[in-house]
Amino acid sequence: MTTRQRMTVGDLLSLSIYWFGLNFHWTALLVVVIPSDILTLAPEAEKGTALAGVLGWGALIAMVTMPLAGALSDLSRSAMGRRRPFMVAGGLLNAVGLFILARSTSLGAYRASYYLVQGSNNFGGAAYSGLFADVVPDEQRGIASGWMGLMIMLATIVAGAAAGLLLERGLRTTVYGLIVLVLLLSLAYTVWQVRESPPPTAKPFDLREFLRGFWVNPREHPDFAWLFASRILILLGFYIVLDFVQFFLKDFMGFADFRARTGILSAAVMLGALPSAYAAGLLSDRLGRRAIVFVSGIVMAVSILLFLVAPSYALLLGLSAVFGVGFGAFTSVDWALAIDVLPSKDSAATQLGIWGIAATVPQVLAPTVGGPLLDIFNRQRANFGYVVILVLGAVCIMIGSSLVWRLRKAR
Repeated sequence: MTTRQRMTVGDLLSLSIYWFGLNFHWTALLVVVIPSDILTLAPEAEKGTALAGVLGWGALIAMVTMPLAGALSDLSRSAMGRRRPFMVAGGLLNAVGLFILARSTSLGAYRASYYLVQGSNNFGGAAYSGLFADVVPDEQRGIASGWMGLMIMLATIVAGAAAGLLLERGLRTTVYGLIVLVLLLSLAYTVWQVRESPPPTAKPFDLREFLRGFWVNPREHPDFAWLFASRILILLGFYIVLDFVQFFLKDFMGFADFRARTGILSAAVMLGALPSAYAAGLLSDRLGRRAIVFVSGIVMAVSILLFLVAPSYALLLGLSAVFGVGFGAFTSVDWALAIDVLPSKDSAATQLGIWGIAATVPQVLAPTVGGPLLDIFNRQRANFGYVVILVLGAVCIMIGSSLVWRLRKAR
């Protein structure tokens, strides 16, 4: 595959397959494994706050790592390519972190090993985002984004169901081994199949210019700023729900087999997302992206509010599929919209790393705010904390999806 040539279906698959590994990794961990581990490492009455301590600080590490790794890969002139050495190094260190995480027996050790997982994963992931910007032609951004969304949905379906069912059977070590296997195999395939063109001629290193690259002036680039704010709010609403869905099924819905049901619920979301992810990416090249993001946000927000009145698990599954339709459309168009408004394509990985902060900030805020809110309001009235955080999540998504209309240069 050569840079900027029109991509075939095989090219798109090769480029996108690592998204499958990355999202298998995070779905299994965030939705199923980590909340389950917290239940064994922290007191019941403090589970929300304990989860916040793990996920919030981990996301903060990711927020620092992503733009830094992106900037370093922009500067790289390795014979292997600018992006792939960072991807390989991050993936291997990620696997080591997962091995340590699986063997952690105290909350302190668990936190430390999870921080290693977050940092290493985003070290490689930031360079991978730059690879997308390097090789995808402008006219194929939408379809490439659709492929990315498709890989995300497929990974989430498989990871959620597999991790939930394996944990319910007490096979925790097997889950961690499966995550490592999928992550490394998908990484190897993308690195093997995708060839980078020779990087541009290196400029003399300038520390001031390097540091300035981490700042995008919102007055000079208002579209980037508005999209940044929109993404933060939409994903904040999403993670407020995602982080606590296992606890919601256990406490609010009263299910004893909540781990397995969490995985099945996650699969239902992604089954709804599958058709919309690919279709939205394809249609966005023709119809525009802002309307798709706006409508998808409204669908997600309304679905979340209806979770609170669902009288049965069957209806909850149906609502999850509807939520997935919105989430799939948003996910597939989100990346293409970001490429549309990048201030400079020459430092794509750096700026996509900055844009990636809009995904990590919600991962910090959601557990940090949602965890204590959950514990505080649950102590005041049984399960009232779940009402508070789900309403908050829906409001954040509605406001965030409305902000895309402030974009002027994007379609």
